[in-house]
Amino acid sequence: MNKEEYQKLVDEFTPKEKKLKNAIVAFVVGGLVGFLGQVFVTILQNSFGVEVTESYVWLCITIIFIASLFTALGFFDNWVSKCKAGLFLPTTGFAHSVTSSALDYRRDGLITGLGSNFFKLAGSVLLYGMISGFFFAVLGVIIYG
Repeated sequence: MNKEEYQKLVDEFTPKEKKLKNAIVAFVVGGLVGFLGQVFVTILQNSFGVEVTESYVWLCITIIFIASLFTALGFFDNWVSKCKAGLFLPTTGFAHSVTSSALDYRRDGLITGLGSNFFKLAGSVLLYGMISGFFFAVLGVIIYG
């Protein structure tokens, strides 16, 4: 079997992605997540008198906690596979990557397991985020004085 025949066979058995359905589901779920986040912020502001900026900080903390908890309980992956990009916001995605990499190595102990591998998936995001933040800060000082 040559490469062309093999690729034809692979293409035949590869499931076709329903892009329009996935886009609609991601749009609806992402909108629902945004709506629930705004409800949470509004409740904090109106019922508890929390300032606007502080209420969004509490929203981020809550989203990170929920994404990490649902990853640890084992059903966040299933939700993401069904809801596609609607649940994979930057905040939940980062929390999920950190939690899942920590859970993968939990049997190796606190130091060599969790401690060594906690940021295995998210480490590159942190590294390049900090480097680009540094260079943009230097550029901002040069431009704006």
